[in-house]
Amino acid sequence: MDPSNIDDLLIQTASQARRFAVADFSDFAVGAALLTSSGQIIHGCNIENATYGLTVCAERVALWKALSDGHREFRQIAIVTDAPTLTPPCGACRQLLWEFCGDMKILLANTTGLVQNHQLSILLPFPFDRRSLT
Repeated sequence: MDPSNIDDLLIQTASQARRFAVADFSDFAVGAALLTSSGQIIHGCNIENATYGLTVCAERVALWKALSDGHREFRQIAIVTDAPTLTPPCGACRQLLWEFCGDMKILLANTTGLVQNHQLSILLPFPFDRRSLT
């Protein structure tokens, strides 16, 4: 499949996923679509609660769903918000994406059509990972 078509499909899937966000406190709905190495797309949305500390980001929801379904290799993720400025993954999401997905493509988009591509290594230049434990 053409990479631009994959990007469009991931953005569309993430946009649809954000409609299911539970963002009653922040009103900041986020959708994510994670592409596995086998070509499957696993989506997630952010889920908030009153403490905020137990809130889970869309990226982590998609990652947990994929891992719990047995997927272990990933190619890229799309993250969609309705913010005028593109919203990169938070630090916790960057860490987990690095550990479970490696230096993958991060596709940021918003609902007005603004899109950017980044490598995770640019967003997380000095990651803590298995190599740090030796």
